[in-house]
Formats: sequence, C-alpha cells, structure tokens
Amino acid sequence: MKTLAIVVMAVTTLAMTSPVPAGRGGPDRGAGAQGGPPALADTGARPPSGPCALPGATDNVSETALTPPGYAPSSGVVRAITFLIDFPDAPAKVTPQERYAEFFPAVADYYRTSSYGRLDYRSTPVLRWIRMSRPYPAYGIERGTPFDASSDDGYAALSAEILDAVDDTVDFRRYDLINVLVTPDAGPPATEDVRSVTFAGTPTGLTTAEGTSFMNVSFIWSRQTGDSPFRVLNHENAHSFGLPDLYYTGRGSALLKTPVGHWDPMDEDWGPSEDFLAWHKWKLGWLAPAQVRCLDRPGDRSFALTPTSVPGGLKLAVLPVSRHTAITLEARAPGPLDHVVCRPGVLVTAVTTTMYTGSGPVRVADATPGSRGCYTSDLNVNAALSDAPYAAGQTYTGPGVTVDVLGATDGGDWRVRVRTVRPRASAGGRG
Repeated sequence: MKTLAIVVMAVTTLAMTSPVPAGRGGPDRGAGAQGGPPALADTGARPPSGPCALPGATDNVSETALTPPGYAPSSGVVRAITFLIDFPDAPAKVTPQERYAEFFPAVADYYRTSSYGRLDYRSTPVLRWIRMSRPYPAYGIERGTPFDASSDDGYAALSAEILDAVDDTVDFRRYDLINVLVTPDAGPPATEDVRSVTFAGTPTGLTTAEGTSFMNVSFIWSRQTGDSPFRVLNHENAHSFGLPDLYYTGRGSALLKTPVGHWDPMDEDWGPSEDFLAWHKWKLGWLAPAQVRCLDRPGDRSFALTPTSVPGGLKLAVLPVSRHTAITLEARAPGPLDHVVCRPGVLVTAVTTTMYTGSGPVRVADATPGSRGCYTSDLNVNAALSDAPYAAGQTYTGPGVTVDVLGATDGGDWRVRVRTVRPRASAGGRG
C-alpha cells in the first residue's frame, strides 16, 4: 500500500515568493508550570505538561504542545546521517567537504545554543557525491512534489538511488534524521524558487535494508542568501522535530503571509539569524518546568521574564483562553541567535494548536501597529513586525487578560504585571 509522508515546505519571507538576493549561569529562575507561587528551581528540561500544555491536531504538523509519535527526538543526543547528491547534467562544482561545510558545524552549534545545550545534534556525513542515474529534469522535481513511494520519479526515485548507493555501508537504525544536500547547481536558484522540503512524522513507504522506514528526511536545494544561509537546514530539521511552518499560504495581504515575521525561523528563515519562540523551545523539550509559568487561573501576578537569548530564568508565560488557544509572553533581546532585535521587550503571541502547518498557527501581536518597523535594511525581514515587542509602559489587552510591561531590570529581565479576569473558557478536560 502506498504511504504518503506529511510534507512541509521551506517557503519563507513573503511566504509564497522567493528570498531577496543578497550567558547567564546558575539555576533556572521562575515560577512553577502550574501557576501560583514560585517553584523550586528545576534545571531538568522535559516535555510540556500541565494545564497549559494544550492538546490539538495530531494528524499533521501543528503547535500541539506534546509532539505525537513518529517525529525525531528533539532533545538529548540526536543523530543525523547526511548525504550529498548531484546529477549527470549538474555535476558538483565543489568538493563534498565544501558543500557539507556550508551547514556544519553551524547547524549543530545553532541548535546547541538555542536549546541551552539540551539538544546535542550530531551529523555523520557520507563525504562523497552520490551521482543520480538520470538528468535532474527527468525526476520531475518541483515545489510541492510529494513523496510517492509507488512512483519511479520524484523524491522516491532519488531516495531509492541513495539507498542503493549506501545501504550496504550505512545502518539507518543508528540515526534519527536523514539530510540530503543537493548540489546547488541542480534546479533553479533559491532566489527564484524555493524547493527545500522535509517529509516528516509518517513513513514514506520506502524502507532500508535493515527494515527501518526512510523518514524524517530533509532535501536541501540551492543556496539561501543572508548572513546565516545554513538555517534552511535548521528550518527543515525542525519539521522533523514536529514544528509547523508559521507562514500563511492562504489568501490575504502580504502582512498576513508572515504573521510571526523574523521572530522564529519557522516563518522567515532568510536573511539575518533569529532564535525560536519560547513556545517552540517548550514544545521541543528545551525548558525546565521552572522556566514556564502557566496562568490558567484568574488573578494578578507580577514576574520577570529572562530574554530568550540568555540561558536560565523564566522563559515563557502561557495564558490559556480556550482548550486549543493560548496567549504567550516571552522576552526578546539581542543575542547570539537574535541578530536583528532592534526593539527589545516582551513579545506577545497567540498560539492555536488545531491549525495545521502553513495556516498561520501563531500570530504575533504588534505593539506598534502601522509603523514601518525598526529593522528596514533587509527585504527578507518583515519590517513591520521588527518592532512588535511591548516596551516599558505599554499594555497588551486580550481575551480576559491585561499585560502591563513595567520595564527592564538592571540584569536585562523584563518585568510584567498580568491580570486575568476569568479562567479559560470551554476548557473541557485539561490536557
């Protein structure tokens, strides 16, 4: 029986268009995941739990707090096997080592930094060009081409040839992820057509010699622009970890196409670097319970959020407004991965766990609606959202909640006062 994998495309900035060419140490500080008084420090990260770990869609890539089975592990030691392929009509013009060096060790370093050392990404390369048997056009690869295991073309054909070349020397049971780096001369440049893709979460229908499924596989085409072009692989691997695309592929204004902008690489991963949203860090298992405050009861609370860019501290506050929707608070400031934070402050987002990848499951609340933004020098960045964080003296008002941003401490944390007037509505059983 033919089995189709869930497909997630790396379509970025301006959504369906192409890109424009071009520590704090010590124990974690914060409040317990169940709300109420501060909990004892807990430095051990773990999967989300408690009433703010919202349930949602599990049959596709979504923002559901607990990632369903089938995806690659996203914390601890994660092992990837990385192949390089070229074509008779598009032979590689660089060595395998040079192409591999475009992504590693940068990808592993990025994940180590973003996860605060909780994801130890290890890539094993097969450092030779694996020549495909047919010219590139013969495979019929386009944006959106599915993985059809019954087809003699497309990604199934490419994958079958890779397996034929390596299956007697590679034990796929040792690896969590599969990366395929294509020679950048095959197909159109990324500035014209984005084709990088991941098949994640479900079997593709192709199996290895050991009987394991050929799945959680990312194909990287062409080269991206910007100061950290390796992040296309960060984006694609994050699909294998269970994260959805945050850009919006439906009809609407250009602003709606990038509802999160440059605040997470699952929306815009072109141009300058940026870190993951705190909700994603929690979903991926990178935050300890003491780093998440769940505000699921009415009342007034005051606390300080430590910026995403530094280790330790309270990273995320979650205010559930329904069984599948929450408002989240986090602090963002310039840091090793947040290269273009030009307006530090408290970033407010709305997360919906029943919306699938590419449908805009996360929306950033813009503290300065109508402004042209504070980072306007790179057309790959949604400038209008670059000044989205709430600064000192500003107030966010949402469903049943008011958030006052009180200002930054001398240590760089952001103090907030949160007033909730009612518990989340229609919650049903707490997930």
